[in-house]
Amino acid sequence: MMTIVEMSVLMGLLTGSFSYILNYSHLLMSLLSLELISLMVYWGMSLMILSMGEEVFFLLFYLVMTVCEGTLGLSLLISCVHSFGSDRMKIYSSLGC
Repeated sequence: MMTIVEMSVLMGLLTGSFSYILNYSHLLMSLLSLELISLMVYWGMSLMILSMGEEVFFLLFYLVMTVCEGTLGLSLLISCVHSFGSDRMKIYSSLGC
């Protein structure tokens, strides 16, 4: 039986995935969806690791990588808005930025 916290993590993952699929032409919405997915993965991993009584150093490493991913995404967003004047683009094409 799943607890309410596990259901919240699963619902957050599904919401982030559907949001990413539906808003793929907006770079900002895609980045926010990826951040939601990465935060839900972090939350799920922290629940799992803390319930087993393991060390939390891997969680710190994952959180640092998530922050670096967010920073790179914001710099890509600023570059695209500076070049094209909008965040609407075809992300799955050959990155026109």
